[in-house]
Amino acid sequence: MSDRSKQGCADFQRSLTRTGRRGFLRAGALGIAGLTFADVLRLQAQAGNSVASGARSVIILWMRGGPSQHETWDPKPDAPLDYRGYFSTTSTCVPDIQICDLLPQCAKIMDKWSIIRSLHHHDAGHSAGDQLCFTGYANEGAADVNTKPSCGSIVAKQLGQRNRELPPYVMIPRRVPGVDSAYLGQGCAPFETQADPASEGKFRIPNLSLPTSVSVDRVGNRRKLLGGLDQIKRRVDYSRQLGAVDEFQDQAWNILTGDAAKKAFDLDAEPKHIRERYGFMTAYKAPTPDRCGVPAWSQRFLLARRLVEAGVPLVTVDCRWWDTHVKGYETMRDGFLPRWDQAYSALIEDLEQRGLLDSTMVLAWGEFGRTPKVNKTGGRDHYPGVFSAAMAGGGVQGGRIVGASDSKGAFPLSNAKRPQDVLATLYGHLGVDTAIQYPDHTGRPFPVLPFGDRISELF
Repeated sequence: MSDRSKQGCADFQRSLTRTGRRGFLRAGALGIAGLTFADVLRLQAQAGNSVASGARSVIILWMRGGPSQHETWDPKPDAPLDYRGYFSTTSTCVPDIQICDLLPQCAKIMDKWSIIRSLHHHDAGHSAGDQLCFTGYANEGAADVNTKPSCGSIVAKQLGQRNRELPPYVMIPRRVPGVDSAYLGQGCAPFETQADPASEGKFRIPNLSLPTSVSVDRVGNRRKLLGGLDQIKRRVDYSRQLGAVDEFQDQAWNILTGDAAKKAFDLDAEPKHIRERYGFMTAYKAPTPDRCGVPAWSQRFLLARRLVEAGVPLVTVDCRWWDTHVKGYETMRDGFLPRWDQAYSALIEDLEQRGLLDSTMVLAWGEFGRTPKVNKTGGRDHYPGVFSAAMAGGGVQGGRIVGASDSKGAFPLSNAKRPQDVLATLYGHLGVDTAIQYPDHTGRPFPVLPFGDRISELF
């Protein structure tokens, strides 16, 4: 091959790499430059993706801000008032397991989910904790920028696109710190829905359908123009990966003109009684000016169920903002806990009724817990010394408690676990090889996880 041809190929590859995953499909990208999503698919092929075996999925309910262990899944009814807080406990359907009394619907289905009460790490900053819980590595750069790939990006890398009409890694609605692909490249970055199921009005993914001014025939003609570049493509096709461009353009065409993606993201197609079972179509405004407002993320849970049902391997739902420094009692009582109780119990029951719970692991957690002692403003502050997570599905046996915290909810008392153990459990369910190493931007190889063991007590 001539130097000129090689340079042409390099230029072509660089031009495609710039587009990334900013949106699912952009009407403005229709033209001789190709479809934006086709570029994303090609990037995934360059990343070395393989077809996933089986139809296992994971939903991560990301409770950013850090939910208090005392006011959720690890209450301390016998501790002094300034430690136990103002809530009481409720018995669950599983003997000897108690949780916060503002979670009665979750208590009724305790036999379908389990709790890890002994998680801990050492990073008390939000973004540092985000990075650790999504990647298994302490972040070495800017707090909000991944230096290691997130678990979702690892899934996109190893499992690839199981369903040709849907992306392998979806973020609802937009990225949060910790979820990016780092040195795996934009082909493994999350697809953001951008549209938010928690917003008022009809839910529509931007540019998932053709604009009214563009007909299928018109796009088809432009597609034929792309085919006219085939001879050029053959001259620069020395990597075999570039030879798959036609396939990815076909796939993007199928997404744009087909029905699978439209159906998966069509939240309005859900029956009214299902949407009402998940609950809370409107946002809750916190009683303080801090960041404790609660969007109607219950509808985001429902969208996540639709996506795994359609075949998306990993969906992360932004459930922020559990940062209850001030008036934590009021915020949890009136905002977070009633919404969580309804939406979480609805998701678990819905997955089970649809025969999806065995194949879908649901992980609910945040980047840390809250201080064991209530502060002077009625809230709790950042605390990674011990925190809890809830897990269900994917073979997890319900009604189990893994580990324990001490009498004040301050430190692990027994069977201490780390975020890396949770990630190892998630990866084990999906069939991800955690020993595989990927080179960073300097060429230094790093394994998927630096350490961590599957939490066998859950199974």
